Amino acid sequence: MKNLTVVETKSTKTSPVAIKPYFDASVSNMGLETYGLSLFDGVKHHEQLACIEKNGVIYYLTGLNEFSPEIKKLPKEEQESKIKHIREAVAELEKELASNVITDLEDPDFWNKVKLLKPDNAEFWNRISLSCGNEPVFLDPTDPFDRIKLYAIEAGGFSIVSRSYDEARSRAVPPKFYLDKAEETAGARTEYKKLRNKALAELQKLYDKSSTKLFYVAKAVDVASVQYKKHTPLDVLYDSMDAHINGEGTEGNKERAAKGFLEACKASMETLKIKAIVKDSIFFKYIINKPDGYIYHASSGSMMGRNTSDVVEFLKNPLHEDILGDLTNKIEGHWNE
Repeated sequence: MKNLTVVETKSTKTSPVAIKPYFDASVSNMGLETYGLSLFDGVKHHEQLACIEKNGVIYYLTGLNEFSPEIKKLPKEEQESKIKHIREAVAELEKELASNVITDLEDPDFWNKVKLLKPDNAEFWNRISLSCGNEPVFLDPTDPFDRIKLYAIEAGGFSIVSRSYDEARSRAVPPKFYLDKAEETAGARTEYKKLRNKALAELQKLYDKSSTKLFYVAKAVDVASVQYKKHTPLDVLYDSMDAHINGEGTEGNKERAAKGFLEACKASMETLKIKAIVKDSIFFKYIINKPDGYIYHASSGSMMGRNTSDVVEFLKNPLHEDILGDLTNKIEGHWNE
């Protein structure tokens, strides 16, 4: 019978698999982020396999239970395929751990023949746990207990471990650890690098060919946009945007910073200039927020929208040329100081 490895992934036989501490320098973590650490030295997190009680029935998040709610929710074809893979894995583990050979995977009594990995075998599943610290915990897919842990991680059985580096990055509250499958993690890590390099290439183009657009892009993406004037040296703009793209500016999230810069580069000169005018107008209170949740033109009292995007569209409308002209004259006066 074919020996299945980690939860139907293709890379587990050829790639090292480990649980590694997740580190994000942009997220405050009791000062540990300063030293590139996720945990204090010597500290370890220990967690048992999670279980859920539903309608009085307790089931463990093993990834090896064909009766679990997440399996039942799948479309019929996908459900059948998943059940087949689960039974193959369970049969292989039963043979390795309990010398229990189950040959017929389609047997209606399949689970009655399972001795160790029955979904309700609390004595066995309560022994499955993880202990993780600053050092990577390497898991061997050929080891049956490590393989069980890998299935459980993929099923969400351990709250401290994210299923992948990419998932760890996307969580609102970053996890302490993530499952590192070399090829997947490398792809996730290089994703930002590609984005950053593309943004830096666009920055160089603006520096070489369009200094005016670089000025407006800086105004659009930098929270502290009011600092830039028409006489601000081009090298200063370049340096500020280089720092912004690398997450060293007012936007600490590197991926958002690079994406925001690229989006600004794609915008038209008209849109960028109006965005710059709106941002500085809010700073100088030529545009004001009122308690009703709307933004108003201070001089005329005209309602412009709920957010800056609404205001930009409002000012693009030819019917509001007088308001755009008023704001442009005032803001360009500050830019030329």
